[in-house]
Amino acid sequence: MTEQDFQFFKELVEAPSPSGFEQPAQRVLRRALDGVADDLRTDVLGNVIATINGPVGAPRLMLAGHCDEIGFMIKYIDERGFLFFAPIGGIDAHLVPGQRVTVHTAGGPLPGVVGRRPIHQMENAERDKVMPFKSQFIDIGCLDRAAAQELVAIGDPVTFAVGVERLQGSRITSRAFDDKIGAYVVAQVLREVRRRGDQQVTVIGVSTVQEEVGLRGGTASAYGVNPDLGIAVEVGFASDYPDADHKNAGEIKLGQGPIIARGPNINPVLFELLTTTARDEGIAYQVMGIPRASGTDANVMQLNRGGVATALISVPLRYMHTPVEVLDLDDLQRAVQLLAALCARITPEHSFIPN
Repeated sequence: MTEQDFQFFKELVEAPSPSGFEQPAQRVLRRALDGVADDLRTDVLGNVIATINGPVGAPRLMLAGHCDEIGFMIKYIDERGFLFFAPIGGIDAHLVPGQRVTVHTAGGPLPGVVGRRPIHQMENAERDKVMPFKSQFIDIGCLDRAAAQELVAIGDPVTFAVGVERLQGSRITSRAFDDKIGAYVVAQVLREVRRRGDQQVTVIGVSTVQEEVGLRGGTASAYGVNPDLGIAVEVGFASDYPDADHKNAGEIKLGQGPIIARGPNINPVLFELLTTTARDEGIAYQVMGIPRASGTDANVMQLNRGGVATALISVPLRYMHTPVEVLDLDDLQRAVQLLAALCARITPEHSFIPN
């Protein structure tokens, strides 16, 4: 990854984008794809849709990565100026007390902390109890409700106040890798397809919205794009940490390549083409069995209109839906290489009807 690519990656990941409030991240993507796509537009839900045209009669391949992240929303301000909130997306209530957060207000980002009574003042039973979200609060340092209301409005989104940091080697950590990573990969594939100029498909890259609250952007954009083929680009559960359950999650490791899903949500012909492409190109990959609907945008793409040949590519990720998600940049690059190579292999003669 070049330094320029890393700066784009970092800016995208750190742009706040809880579900329903994705436009800061979408603005980063639109700037990155300006001049790359033949057509670049944003639909009424906020999905960014970028198209690179293939030859006349080429199949339409939709690549989708959702740019929304988990977060919170301000629900109530009490008389002392403390902010009460609810989660946007799936967040473990255990993780939140004691965290620094950012409230994204009309006047700009506002720092805050999620307060917690000192352990010295807790009964033994209380120390082990999960504090429900309705009892948690954000302290922004205001003296009373009026002072807080000058700064914060009901419905303002909130994110964890952490960004991208390098660990050892090619490992990095941040909040919001789920799924800024997918949106980043899609953008980089479009850039690589434009550079190579050998694609046999029309590539429609979509940065989808509101995936964490019901696959909404993926549903609407798939209907509008009407693809022949669809690939969701996601993060997948790595299981290379202590106490991981390999019998349930499989054995997935950071640094061993992207995950290619296999199961009823996945078109078997497209799965075989992806694995063959990876082997021919010398790209390391891993396979994960998903014996049901995947819970990703691949699910709604597969069921769009009369049905779409669909696949799911994921970058292995540790500690999903926490402020300390960890991935390996090498897996990110391999995912881009695999999808760019695939775009050159699919031709109008390909049939993806299982037989």
